[in-house]
Amino acid sequence: MDAVAQTERGLRITEIFHSLQGESRPTGWPTVFVRLTGCPLRCGYCDTAYAFTGGMRRSQDEVLDEVAAFGTRHVCVTGGEPLAQPACLPLLAALCDQGYLVSLETSGALDIGRVDPRVQVVLDLKTPGSGEVARNLWENLERLKPQDQVKFVICDRADYDWAVQEVRARAIDARCEVLFSPAWQRQPAAELADWILADRLPVRFQMQLHKLLWGDTPGR
Repeated sequence: MDAVAQTERGLRITEIFHSLQGESRPTGWPTVFVRLTGCPLRCGYCDTAYAFTGGMRRSQDEVLDEVAAFGTRHVCVTGGEPLAQPACLPLLAALCDQGYLVSLETSGALDIGRVDPRVQVVLDLKTPGSGEVARNLWENLERLKPQDQVKFVICDRADYDWAVQEVRARAIDARCEVLFSPAWQRQPAAELADWILADRLPVRFQMQLHKLLWGDTPGR
């Protein structure tokens, strides 16, 4: 399906909302989130299962108009797994064309090779604790840009040790910034921070700002 056909078919959207970015490089910036419906993965710590099904079919122009109404520079396209919808690609390009600072949150299980190069990709590599480690598409590491980020959500010490091994063996930190994030209500944040410091890891610790502010409230 070409880009024109994808655009005409539209997207299935769970929600579009305005909040503070809670993760990755733009943390703290007012951001419009475009949450696409559907995901082929079922991570054990998923906090957006409500986006697996349902949603409303929206045209690309409708999405762009709603985003513009918030008057915000930052836009994050997320899910679910946004790349599961082919029409996500022309949407990302259109947002960039309109001058937004665009980020994409993707699981890393789908090819990022056709994502507009102006988009900051946040690639969430799945740890063993997620239950979806086998879905990682390791070829995506070759497609990362210096502006992108790789995220590991750490569920326990076994996840941490696995992530450290992958970062070192694949020299991921030489490609782009690496994020280690504690799984919400599963991995104590201070403990993860201590592990990172003890091992002198070249990674960035992060917590989910939106969870600290609003808990598990959807659309925040």
